[in-house]
Amino acid sequence: MLLENKVVFVTGAGSGIGRECATAYAREGAIVVVTDIDVQKAVATAKEIPGTAIGMGCDVSEFESVEKAVAETIQRFGRMDALHNNAGLSSPSLPLDATSDEEWELLMRVNVKSVFHTTRAAIEWLKQSRGAILNTASMTGLIGQANHAVYSATKGAMISLTKSMALDYAPLGIRVNAICPAGVWTPMLVEWAGQQPDPAKVHKYLDEIHALGYCPHGDVIADPAAFLLSNHARFITGCILPVSGGAELGYRR
Repeated sequence: MLLENKVVFVTGAGSGIGRECATAYAREGAIVVVTDIDVQKAVATAKEIPGTAIGMGCDVSEFESVEKAVAETIQRFGRMDALHNNAGLSSPSLPLDATSDEEWELLMRVNVKSVFHTTRAAIEWLKQSRGAILNTASMTGLIGQANHAVYSATKGAMISLTKSMALDYAPLGIRVNAICPAGVWTPMLVEWAGQQPDPAKVHKYLDEIHALGYCPHGDVIADPAAFLLSNHARFITGCILPVSGGAELGYRR
């Protein structure tokens, strides 16, 4: 029970990696606050995962929405021990010059400014618990990706933020780490695959780019995420952890 009685606040947890992480946290004994812009998905996830969980709506691109969700968490449980910044968008899958101003602004707000919002809303409570922050980044933020310029830029920004936050908050006993998936079958990846020039080849491609030979589901991200939020990782901060099946190694493609 790595997270027994810890209150863990997860954004974008109504589906995909966030849902898998929320499930893993509950399985490890946490009280999980499942948030998502789609409140129905958040509530459904909270009902289906084991243990104590609540679901609520939260638009991470708007500070007022985040502040309200954090306040409701504190009112309900009196504390927050961990914050997982997981919410994000991957579309559009385009080179930079083909990206519109509106698409740029939306990805920056949801994928990057959201970390500013959640940290500002939750920091006082994390100080009290000497808690942990985990950011869902991406291997694209480390090595780039063709036809995915803005998404890669947002994840690179999140990685840099993670390192700076780790330094800023270490004196407060707050650890800050990021986890970097490569391909993971989520609704977001399915959407990305559908935007590619030849979607029929994408499944084979995604299996082959991972050295371990397959494109996984979100459970492979959830297990190391639970570790990073737990006391077993008590001396790990500023870590950018690839959970990529070796996709970034060698010259496979």
